[in-house]
Amino acid sequence: MDIVVPDEFKYLYVQNKERPVVKIPAPVLRQKAVEVTKLARKHSLLVDDMIRMMKQANGVGLAAPQCGVLSRIFVMSPEGIRPTAFINPIVVKVEGEQIGQEGCLSIPGLYGDVKRPLYAEVQAYDRKGRSFTYELEGIQARVALHEIDHLDGVLFIDKVDPATLHWSHPDRDDIVE
Repeated sequence: MDIVVPDEFKYLYVQNKERPVVKIPAPVLRQKAVEVTKLARKHSLLVDDMIRMMKQANGVGLAAPQCGVLSRIFVMSPEGIRPTAFINPIVVKVEGEQIGQEGCLSIPGLYGDVKRPLYAEVQAYDRKGRSFTYELEGIQARVALHEIDHLDGVLFIDKVDPATLHWSHPDRDDIVE
């Protein structure tokens, strides 16, 4: 059986292999993603591909621009939670403050401390177009806000405490990638 890949999703396939996560200095990582105005099957396919790519890269979150697509979509699965898609996410409310190490699948091996809110209320749509609101705390808030930054062309290196930047490959659970 032949699989027909829509033109807008050819970026995910190179000789029947999934394309790796887009890395810096790719311009798409610095561009603002466009709101999804009409959900279509292609968006559900994109979400499936993003979840697969995130898992293969051992990440906890992945934004569409990291896949080469300028759509306001991200997926996350921190702390073993079932992967969730956020389409057109909006940060409704933030509270508190936390400082923690972050990394990024688009900047492999680079880590540093980033100050973020401890709590975030995020409103979005799922792949079926149903609105939902999540109240996220700690690592979940950190992951969601990191991915929303990607949708605005912002990378963690724009917010990192420069004194804490370091190259490594830690196998720690407290680092967001």
